[in-house]
Amino acid sequence: MVPVAIEGCTQGAEGGGARGGSISLALLIDFIVQRTYDELTVLAELLPRKTDMERKIEIYKFSARTRQLFVRLLALVKWASSATKVDRSAHIMAFLDKQALLFVDTADVLARVARETLVHARLPTFHMAAAVEVLTLGTYSRLPAVIRERLVPPPALTPAERRSTLRALAHVVRQRLTTASLPSDIRNLKVVENGRATFTVGQEFSVSLTVMGDAPNLPWRLLDIAILIQDSETGEGKPLVHSSQLAWLRGVAQARLAAAGLSGALTALRYFCRSLSLELLYTQTLRLCRDRLSRHLQVDRYIPGQKLQVSYWRELGCELGYRLIIGAEGEQLCVWHVPALAGGERVASALTPHAPSMERLLAHTVHVRSRQRLNDLKVLLNDLGVECSVGGWPCVLACSVVAPCLRAEQLLVCVGAHGGRLRARVPAYPATPRMPDLAAALANTNVNHIKALLTQLRFWLVARRCEKTLQHLPASVCEHLPFLHGPDHPLTKLAPDRLYVTLHRHTDHILIVEMKEVAAGSTATTSNSSNSGSACSVSLSFHLAGAKRCTPDECEDEQGSSSSSTPATVTRAFLKLHSLVELDTFTLTHGPFTPLDTPGMQPGKRKLSASNARAVRVRQPAYFIPELAHVVAAADERVPFVNLAQELAARGVTHGGVQPEWSGSALGMRVVALPRPEGACPRAAAALRERLLAATIRLTTKNQARVWTAEIVFHGSPVRTPNPREQGERRCVYLQYELGTDAGRTADAFLADWAAIVHLHTLLHDFMLRPAQERESVWQGVCIRSYTYRSLVVGFGAAQRATAVLQWSAGAARYTVATPAHQPAANAHHLLHHHLDHYINCHKDLMSLGVVLRETYTPLLALSRLPTLPQLGLHHVRTLMPTPTFTLLAHSWRKIRIIYAGAYSLEVGIRGGGVVTIRDGSYSKFDRSTVVDEFAPAQGLKMFLSRYVEDNMSARLLAEEDNPPSPMSPMPPGGLRFPAPLTPPQPHTPHSAPVTPHPASPAQHQMGGGSFNLTSPPGGAAGGGGVSASPASPLAPSPHAPAASPHPPPTSPFTAWPASPSLPRPSPGHHPSPRHHLDHKGPQASSSTSRGGAGGAGGRAWAGASATPLAVCKLETLCTPAEPPPGAPPGPALAPLQRFLACVYMKRTLQRFVQQEDYLTLVSVETTSLTFRCESAGLAARVALHQQHMQSLHLHLTPLPDHNKDQWSADDLQVMEKFFEQRVAVSPYRATALQGWTRAWGAPGAALAALVALMRAELAPAAPMLWQLHWALRIPPAAPPIVPAGQPAVLLAKHKILFFICLTRGDTQLVLPLVYDMQMNVTQLADKQNAQPHLIAVGLHLKRFNEFNQSHSECTLWPAVRDLLTNFTLPQEAPQPAAPPPP
Repeated sequence: MVPVAIEGCTQGAEGGGARGGSISLALLIDFIVQRTYDELTVLAELLPRKTDMERKIEIYKFSARTRQLFVRLLALVKWASSATKVDRSAHIMAFLDKQALLFVDTADVLARVARETLVHARLPTFHMAAAVEVLTLGTYSRLPAVIRERLVPPPALTPAERRSTLRALAHVVRQRLTTASLPSDIRNLKVVENGRATFTVGQEFSVSLTVMGDAPNLPWRLLDIAILIQDSETGEGKPLVHSSQLAWLRGVAQARLAAAGLSGALTALRYFCRSLSLELLYTQTLRLCRDRLSRHLQVDRYIPGQKLQVSYWRELGCELGYRLIIGAEGEQLCVWHVPALAGGERVASALTPHAPSMERLLAHTVHVRSRQRLNDLKVLLNDLGVECSVGGWPCVLACSVVAPCLRAEQLLVCVGAHGGRLRARVPAYPATPRMPDLAAALANTNVNHIKALLTQLRFWLVARRCEKTLQHLPASVCEHLPFLHGPDHPLTKLAPDRLYVTLHRHTDHILIVEMKEVAAGSTATTSNSSNSGSACSVSLSFHLAGAKRCTPDECEDEQGSSSSSTPATVTRAFLKLHSLVELDTFTLTHGPFTPLDTPGMQPGKRKLSASNARAVRVRQPAYFIPELAHVVAAADERVPFVNLAQELAARGVTHGGVQPEWSGSALGMRVVALPRPEGACPRAAAALRERLLAATIRLTTKNQARVWTAEIVFHGSPVRTPNPREQGERRCVYLQYELGTDAGRTADAFLADWAAIVHLHTLLHDFMLRPAQERESVWQGVCIRSYTYRSLVVGFGAAQRATAVLQWSAGAARYTVATPAHQPAANAHHLLHHHLDHYINCHKDLMSLGVVLRETYTPLLALSRLPTLPQLGLHHVRTLMPTPTFTLLAHSWRKIRIIYAGAYSLEVGIRGGGVVTIRDGSYSKFDRSTVVDEFAPAQGLKMFLSRYVEDNMSARLLAEEDNPPSPMSPMPPGGLRFPAPLTPPQPHTPHSAPVTPHPASPAQHQMGGGSFNLTSPPGGAAGGGGVSASPASPLAPSPHAPAASPHPPPTSPFTAWPASPSLPRPSPGHHPSPRHHLDHKGPQASSSTSRGGAGGAGGRAWAGASATPLAVCKLETLCTPAEPPPGAPPGPALAPLQRFLACVYMKRTLQRFVQQEDYLTLVSVETTSLTFRCESAGLAARVALHQQHMQSLHLHLTPLPDHNKDQWSADDLQVMEKFFEQRVAVSPYRATALQGWTRAWGAPGAALAALVALMRAELAPAAPMLWQLHWALRIPPAAPPIVPAGQPAVLLAKHKILFFICLTRGDTQLVLPLVYDMQMNVTQLADKQNAQPHLIAVGLHLKRFNEFNQSHSECTLWPAVRDLLTNFTLPQEAPQPAAPPPP
C-alpha cells in the first residue's frame, strides 16, 4: 500500500523537493512540436536569402538537432511505459521526508517546553479538611443551605400513602356529586379510583373534574377536556381543536366553574361543540361544491354558530328550490326541508353529533325525496295497467312492461342523486331506444306520450324475445327489408309494428311477424301472455311471403320486366313480393302429432278439462315464444317440400303432398307415379313399374348438413344374386341430393337417377327374357353377383371373384363399366375400360358382355404380371432416362400391344376359348415385309413362341412359316366366295384413325366357312392369316342396327373363322407409344450380310409377322416370373418373355457396338446368333441365344487360324465365355455393361490377358485374398465423379485403359478407378485429386508397388490388382466408406 501523506504537511517541490520538478508528457511533446515548428518557420524565412552551401549547412544542423531531440523524446516515451515503479518510489521518499520533518519539529517543541515553560510552573495549596471529609464520610456538609431549600425536592410519598390519599379523594368526589344538582343530559358520569369524575355529554365532549380538599364550599377543579367531534377528511386526520384552543377552553371552563358552577361550564362547552359542528358541516359543503357537486349544490347562507342553508337539485328549476336548513333548536342541531318532506325525521337521524357529515345528510335526503317522487309515478303507471314496485337503495321503480316479464326485462326508473332527473333503462338491453324520451315524459307526467312510448317499448322487447327464440334456429330477425311494392299491396295493410324473419336455408321466402297490442278484455294469442286481457299483452300473427331479388327497373312494370332482360352484372339489392299468405297459428300448433300447451286443456284433445283438474304445463323461459319457434321450424321444413313439389309436378311426377311421418318426427312426400324416361324400353319400364311399391322423398341430416333422401321401394329383384343383403322381398334404393336453393336441379337429378334405374333394369330385363338354358350354357363361369337397381355387378374369373360394375351415367346418357381392384391382380380389365364402355353401349347386350369379360380376364391377368416399372440404363446413350420395362396398350377389347423398353412391339389377340395369338407388332398389318418406323422386329420370336405352341397347333404353324409373303398378289381364285372389299386397305401409320372392331354375325361366319385358303395368306391379313374386313365391307355390321328378334341366338363375340387364329377385322387405331431408341435402318434391314443371314435361316425372318396361336395357360407361363431355366445363368425370377426380349435386345445392341468399334469385324448376323472377330486378340466370337429355351445369351470363342494358337489356352477361353454369360448378359440387362465388355476387346494382347485374369479372379477367387474382386462394366453410383454414373466403365484412350473395380470385404466396399498406361507399363489410380482417405491409401499402395516392380516384360495390370487384393489394408484412422454393390 502506498503511504498517504499526513494532511497539512506540504512539500517544497511537486516532484519531491531537491530531486527536481515534474512535467506532463503530453505537455512536453507539445513543447517539442512547437519548438520544431518555430525553427522550421525561421528557416523558411531565412534560407532563401543565403547561398546554397549555407542553406545545406543550416538544414543539416536543424535536422541533427531535431533528430537528437526526438531521439531523446523517444527514449523518454519508452521509459514512461515503466514509470509507475519510479512514481511509486518517489511517493515513498516524499512520505519518509515528511515523517522525518515531523519528528524534528516534535523534538524542537518538547525541548522548548522543557527549557522555557516548565521552569516557571507551580501547583496550588490543597483543601485538606474537605478532602478528609469526603474521603472518610462520603459527603460534604459545608455546602450553602440555599441549595437544599431550592434545588433538592422533598421526599416522595410511598405507594401505600398514595393509595390511601386517592381513596379518600374519591370518597369526597362521590359525596359532592351525590349532594349536587346535575343537569339531566350529563347523568352519564364515571368516578375512577384516582379521585376524578368524568362527564360525557351527547358524544360531543367529555370533562374530568376533581376537588382539592374536603371542604363543602371548595370549587371543582377542571383536570381535562376532550372534544369528541371528529372528521377524518378535515385537517388530514388531525384533531379539530388545537392544543392552544383547548388550553384556552380549559381556562374558560374553569372560570365558569368558579362563577356559575358545574351547569355554567357545561353550557359553555355545549355552545362550543354546536358551533364546531356547524363549522364542520359548512367546510364539508364547500369541499363538495369545489370537488364534485359544483353544478348541483350551493351554500345559500351561513351564520356561524346558528344556521347553515344549502340548496340541491338546482337543475330542476323548482320555484321554491330544494333546500336543506341546519340550525340550533334548544341545545341540539335540527334539519328543516324546503319543500316539506314526508319522513324528514329519518333524515335528521343521519346527523350524528360526534361525526356530522353533509354527504350522508344529502344522501338520506335524496333517497327519501326520490322515493316520494317514484311513489307518485307508481300511482300514474298503475292507472295505465303497468305493474310497478318501488324499492332498493338507491330507490328504483321496477315496471313490468310485458307479462310475464323477467327481472332483466323490467323497465327501471330511478332519480339521479346529483341532478334529481329521472332515468329509465332496461338491464338486459343497455342500448334500448327512446329511453331519454320516456324519462322526460315521466318527469312531465304526459300520459298520452307515456302510453305511446310504453307501447313501442313493449313491441321492442317482444322483438328481442323473437331474436332469442330464433337464436338456435336457422333464421334471422330483421326489422326492415328493402321491399319494392305499390301502395295497394297487401303488405301495407298489416300493422306497422312487424318483424321479418329470413330463413337461412330458403332465401326466397320471408316470414312476417305482425305485432298487435291486446286491448283490455281481449285475449292474447301468444303463450307468454299469462295475464290475459291486460294492456301489457302482445298478440302475434304470421304471414309467409315469397320474394325474389330484383332491381327498381324490373319492379316498375311487370309487363316490361318480363320482356326485357337485365344484365347479369346488375346487383339485385331489392326484394319483390310475389305471394303473401297468412298462416293459421292454431292449425300449425295443434296439427297431427303436435302436443298442446294450452292452460285448461288436456294434451291431444280440444275438450276443456274439469275446472278442479290441475293443468300440467311445461315450464318455459319467459323470453321463449313457442308459437314463433314452431312456425319457423314448420316453414323451414315445409318450404323445401313445397318448392320441390312444384318442380316435380311441372315435370310430370304425380305426388301426394307433404305429410308427417314416424309419429310426427319427420315430413315426407310420397310419389304416386313416375314418368317413363326418354329412350327407355316401354316393356322394361312397365315391368319395373309393376315392381315399384312406394317412393318417398324426405329431408335428412348427413354430416351435419341437410340433404334430400329419396327412398324407392321395389318388390324383390328380377334376378337372384348370392349377396345375402339382396334376398328379401322388399328392396330399398336410397338417393341423396344436396339441399340447395334450386329445387328444379334437385327434381332433374331425381328424374335422372330414376332414368338410370330404368335403363339399367332394361339391360337386365332383356337378359332375363332369354331362355334359362341359353343363359346357363353361354354364361359358364359368369354370374350376376349383385343388383341394387342402381348398379349391376357381374362376377367372372376364378370363383367369380373378379367383378365388373355396370351403371347408367345420366350426364353422358350411356352405360359405364367399372372394374374395381381385386386379387390376385390389381385391376386386370382397367386396360380395356374405354373399349368395354363402347362395347356395351353399342350392343346393349349383357350376355355378350359377360362372355367378353370371361374370355379376356385370363389373358389380361397374365399380361398384368409383366413388370411395368421404369428402369434406368436400358438405353446405352440416355442412361439417366427412365424407360418402362413393359408398356401395355389396348387397341380394342381383343387386341393388346406389348412394348418392351420402347424397342420391340408384340400384338396379342384374344381369340376366345382359351386361345390367344401373338405376332410381331413391328411389321405392318397390311404388308408383312414392311417394318414400321417406331419398332424393330424381334428376331426369333416365332421360334421362341413355337416352343409354347401345343401339338394340335404345330402343323398349321409350320405351314404358315413355309408360305412366303405376297402382299401385292391378287385374291386367290379359290379363296373367299364374296366380292373383294370396296375400299383398299390403307398402310398402317402411327397417325391412323382408330377403328373400333365389332363382332361378326353368325351368318357371316357361315358364309366364310370352308372357303379359307391356307396356301397363300393374303397381304391384308392381320394376325394368323385371317381376312381383314374393310369398314365398307358387308362383314362389318353397323353398331346401330336394331335387333331382329328379342331372343337373339346364342352367339359369342369370339366365334372364329375356320383355320383362323383370330377374328378378321380392320386395323385398330395405333395408340402413341415410345419411339425406339435405336436406328432400325441398320445392317439387319439394309446390309447384304443381314439379308444373307436371314435367308440362311430358311426364309423365316418374316415369320414373326404372322400370328402364333397359344393357349392362355402358355401365355400365363410366358408372363409369370419364374426362376431361370436349365442352362441359363443364375438370376432373379423374371418372366420368360422378358428374358427372351432382353436377350434379343442385347444381341441387337451388341451388333451395333461391334459395328462402331474399329478393332471388331462383323462376320455374320443370323436370327438367333451374331458372329464377329477381333484381329488384335486373334479370336472369333459367336453370341447366340440358347438353343432350347432362348432365354439367355451364350458366347463361343474360337482362335483365328492365321494367329498364334497358343496365345489363348482353353481355360482362358472358358473363363471369357463364362464371364460373358454370368456377368454381362444377365439381369438387369444393361446395354452400357455390354458396351463396356465390347470395349475391353480393344486392349492389346498383354492387357487383354490381364483383363482375363481379372475375370478369373472374380469368377473363382483365390483363397488367401483379403478382398473380393468385382470388375464393374458400368460406372456405379458410388464411383468418383470422373465419368457420369451409368456410362460404360471401360475407356480406351490412345495408350491408356481406364477401368473400375470394386473391392469388398464384409460391409466395406471400395470403388477404385484404375488407369493402365501401356507405354509406361504402370497401373495407378485415376483420380489423384480426390481427398478421400481410402483413395489416398490406394494411391500410395499402387505407388509403392510400381517402385518395387520394375519388370518391363510382364504387364503390371493384373499384378497391381492382385497386390491390392492380397496386401492392401485400410488405415486405422480413415473411416470405411460404404458403397452400394455395383449393378
